[in-house]
Amino acid sequence: MKQLFALVSGLIFGLGLIVSGMANPAKVLNFLDLFGSWDPSLAFVMGGAILVTAPGFAWLTRTRERPFFDSEFRIPQKSDLEPKLIVGATIFGIGWGLGGFCPGPALTALPIAATGTLVFVPFMLIGMWAARHVPDNPFSPKGATQ
Repeated sequence: MKQLFALVSGLIFGLGLIVSGMANPAKVLNFLDLFGSWDPSLAFVMGGAILVTAPGFAWLTRTRERPFFDSEFRIPQKSDLEPKLIVGATIFGIGWGLGGFCPGPALTALPIAATGTLVFVPFMLIGMWAARHVPDNPFSPKGATQ
């Protein structure tokens, strides 16, 4: 049941990415180009998503002791902010700004062969693999285990 719910949720999410234009790197890059051909439409997509999600999430966390498919809610704490998270987020943002893709839209655009997707996705997967398997991660605190 958990996998079926994940599949349906992923399909709805992917459809939303395509309909909103977030699978189109040109639209994303225009959103990020504040002093050029700025396109604010993705801000409305983000705002609409927050308006729909926030009340449901708030209600769910108040009325249930645990999520439907896990043992506990995993809400980040302020102590979860550490240097490797900040550095990783910065690298992610730079990649998003250069390529116009983040992982969800990149995978959504893969079947429609959007420009750059066939180059971006393999390198994204290599980066994900390296983040988990490359020893001596320069961003890990000394003595930390992964």
